[in-house]
Amino acid sequence: MKLAVALKLGRVSNLPTVWTNMMAGIVLAGGAVADARTIPLVLALTLFYVGGMFLNDAFDAEIDALERPERPIPSGQVGRATVFKMGFGMLAVAVLLLLWAGMIMHGGTGIWPAFSGLALAAAIVAYDRNHKKNPFSPLIMGLCRVLVYITAGICFVAQPGAPLFIGAALLLAYLIGLTYIAKQENLGRVENLWPLLFLGAPIVYGFVQALDQTALFPFWLLFTAWVLVALFFVKRRGPGDIPRAVVSLIAGISLLDAVLIAGAGEPVLAGIAILGFGLTLALQKFISGT
Repeated sequence: MKLAVALKLGRVSNLPTVWTNMMAGIVLAGGAVADARTIPLVLALTLFYVGGMFLNDAFDAEIDALERPERPIPSGQVGRATVFKMGFGMLAVAVLLLLWAGMIMHGGTGIWPAFSGLALAAAIVAYDRNHKKNPFSPLIMGLCRVLVYITAGICFVAQPGAPLFIGAALLLAYLIGLTYIAKQENLGRVENLWPLLFLGAPIVYGFVQALDQTALFPFWLLFTAWVLVALFFVKRRGPGDIPRAVVSLIAGISLLDAVLIAGAGEPVLAGIAILGFGLTLALQKFISGT
């Protein structure tokens, strides 16, 4: 398989959002990002994401042959069986990396990271196998990102506290809104605008937090402004506006991470999350993020 095909299959332009999810999960759990366990963790989460994207194309090959024949599998750039093998292989290696981090590395939390990784792998496969017409697919997609938070946190703290789960709930709301927007064809109708309420949840939470933590306000303002930019494209609905809104909201995942990290008292790491946002936007210019 050519590298360009692998990058396209893996939608690697969105990887920085996975890495900032990892940072947020560690910080919200009370861990230290500079810990050695971060190395196998970032490798595992990268493999979960890329493997999941491979499987997404493999499961969708028949539909893509009709709707998107330019994708790597229907266009004959790579075989479907090969993509299946590589996708499942990456998920398996990711679980083994988490097993190493939890059971072998100093300070590991035992078997729990691997168990969380298995749950993440199951959610990824469940989404990839049946997401086109499944009304619950936005929830499943959101759960995949929630499990990134939880897997990252549980690598450092066996029983993480409320901040991690509050952050995960806000991320879930954001992802539900994002995924529903990606699935909707008639957002101009009022009855289809309800998913936007999910996007508002982290905005409201961040504003309330910023009232007590003034250092959080610039991060919240940037995140809120970016969501409004994406929603402008949804409202305008010109040619290409919905895909543009979706990739913008995907990049905005890192801005949400920045808000949560800053709220946990780590403004420097929040700044790094903003760099992840910029890197996602830059990479999306070369590799499609959807």
